[in-house]
Amino acid sequence: MEIRNATDADIDAIRSIAHQSLSSTYTDFLGEETVEDAIDQWYGDGFAAELEDDHAVVLVVERDGEIAGFSQSDLVGQQYGTGRILWLHVHPDHRGGGTGVRLLVRTRETLLDEGADRVEAFVLADNEGGNEFYQEHGFKRAGEREVEIGDETFTENVYVEGDLEDEGWGAIDELEVDGETVYVSYGEAARGSQSPFYSAYRDGDREELYAWLCGSCDSIDNTMDTMGRIECNVCGNRRKATRWDASYL
Repeated sequence: MEIRNATDADIDAIRSIAHQSLSSTYTDFLGEETVEDAIDQWYGDGFAAELEDDHAVVLVVERDGEIAGFSQSDLVGQQYGTGRILWLHVHPDHRGGGTGVRLLVRTRETLLDEGADRVEAFVLADNEGGNEFYQEHGFKRAGEREVEIGDETFTENVYVEGDLEDEGWGAIDELEVDGETVYVSYGEAARGSQSPFYSAYRDGDREELYAWLCGSCDSIDNTMDTMGRIECNVCGNRRKATRWDASYL
């Protein structure tokens, strides 16, 4: 799985995924004409200019050489300190395999790296699955706003990250990795040379650290020395010694 910044060459794929995602998930409350209006409104002729906007963040996720999903975000407010996840779409064929949560994690990390000190997410109030997705991955509903799609007005729920306290960010994913079931905590990350390493546990209670998931190749086949250096045995991703490591998040 590769997650990267979107380019002009990705526009057709983004438009197609948005259409298929909206058509498969939103048709209980959005008519086909409204879906078409949404695609033209957000991913029409002006979308290429948005990709060039310094305060826009559009990421795509590739699986097996094809684009499986994308996220669309921006930075707003005083000193652009608020990162807003406006849309996160995954192709219906790639749902359920961790694609969505990994894209959410990388989007959040990118917004923080770009200077955000607060991350919000928006999802249409009638999208039950989308609301559950954010609630299950560390976000709490904080309010609502109105959004216009074509000639109609809809309510969006506004989510913010919950109180982290000592537990870390609450994005936990159950994955089958290298033949083993592990629970990956994306809120516990360590900077790697290619991609972060994420803490992996045997169960969702996160009582005992079991391994590190390499964010570059999704493997837990790695080694750690006495200084806390980690090296992935599959792709060579490396984490520096603990005493040099700064908080990645």
